[in-house]
Amino acid sequence: MPKIAVVYHSGYGHTQRMAQAVAEGAGADLLAIDADGNLPEGGWETLAAADAIILGSPTYMGSVSWQFKKFVDASSKPWYTQAWKDKLFAGFTNSASLNGDKSSTLTYMFTLAMQHGGIWVSQGVLPSNSKAAQRNDANYLGSYSGAMAQSPSDAGAAEMAAGDLENARKLGQRVVEVAGKFNR
Repeated sequence: MPKIAVVYHSGYGHTQRMAQAVAEGAGADLLAIDADGNLPEGGWETLAAADAIILGSPTYMGSVSWQFKKFVDASSKPWYTQAWKDKLFAGFTNSASLNGDKSSTLTYMFTLAMQHGGIWVSQGVLPSNSKAAQRNDANYLGSYSGAMAQSPSDAGAAEMAAGDLENARKLGQRVVEVAGKFNR
């Protein structure tokens, strides 16, 4: 079984719920970036030992949170030694608006993965875009680059769409499947 780590920041709990769903799908370790932008004790070691790193951040003002950015900047130490080269990467995000520029956040994560010499794993779930599609269908928001979720600004994390959480679980499962193909 591949070792997978989910590293994420969550401002209001929505991204944390996504992280939990991704981790459930992947059987992954969860590493929460705290309110000051720091990893928990042993976090860097967990990332070093991982075969895959799944990145998560809310989308704030069209990009990742400042706490996630602090983690990214600190990742220059493993970058310098190419410690994460050839690891698998994937990403997920949540915003209050249907679009919310979530693609910018996922592109930011993709760029980080490429700078580390990583291999990006796409969502791998066709969008729910027929007339019969419902908001609680997986990949209702139609993302290919990673898992996206939308939570109204006045909705708590417990009110997240079931389809968005299922999509997050499927992203975790896909990373495991792809990792299995690389570890033959």
